[in-house]
Amino acid sequence: MKNVVLSNGVEMPILGFGVFQIRDEAECIQSVETALEVGYRSLDTAASYFNEHAVGAAIRNSGIAREELFVASKVWVDSAGEDAALRAFDASLSKLGLDYLDLYLIHQPYGDVYGSWRAMERLYKEGRIRAIGVSNFYPDRLIDLIMHNEIAPMVNQIETHPFFSRADYQPLMIEKGVQIESWAPFAEGKNDLFSNDVLTKIGEAHGKSVAQVVLRWLIQRDVVVIPKSVTASRIAENFDVFDFELSNHEMDAISALDTGASLFLDHRSVEATERIGGYKLS
Repeated sequence: MKNVVLSNGVEMPILGFGVFQIRDEAECIQSVETALEVGYRSLDTAASYFNEHAVGAAIRNSGIAREELFVASKVWVDSAGEDAALRAFDASLSKLGLDYLDLYLIHQPYGDVYGSWRAMERLYKEGRIRAIGVSNFYPDRLIDLIMHNEIAPMVNQIETHPFFSRADYQPLMIEKGVQIESWAPFAEGKNDLFSNDVLTKIGEAHGKSVAQVVLRWLIQRDVVVIPKSVTASRIAENFDVFDFELSNHEMDAISALDTGASLFLDHRSVEATERIGGYKLS
């Protein structure tokens, strides 16, 4: 497994397992157990996924030592603010059954993000979180947060896939010491990703699937990836991406698929702000 080194020296696996949209508890437990058996050691969940308890159960069932794992979760908008974020962190930790988190993120750039960040800085200094970061922060929000706080985010988890490569954003994050992490690396199959001619031909040349090609493209760009699947064979397939390398020509061909726009939503829009910012977990 290749690791990236965050700005504070913490090592994070470049390939992890995501559990977004796995709401059924038994299915989530089984999927995480399968991922851990395959070799994944990084797990990404969130309060808004409603499966932290299942992830924690799978960790306990695995028997893997806690220090071998990298576990991340996120605080939702309705828990924004210093006191609320502290309570949300304790709730997530309790559901996971853990004593600390390896990474904790502000899930959305809405609400009292500065109060939430003060809580996260405090938890980080207390050693209850090994690294802190954000998710879905566009450049303006990221730079503003960095400029007006003591500790800069170590990770920014954003939509990143062949159709929205974020190639224009990644250099800025590198400059500021923020690790880019991809959500929706497969674009959830949008734009017929899994039958795309460019990706298919590259896969055939290496004896790999389109999914493996996409993950390899991201990994070679030093983008952390957290693919999700509930199918055992695909969980294993997504992990098998370290035995081949894409050429510069192949990397460029995939990058040329970029549309320069989100396939899901623009977090700078009024629609996204109202819809996500107003969504309550309870």
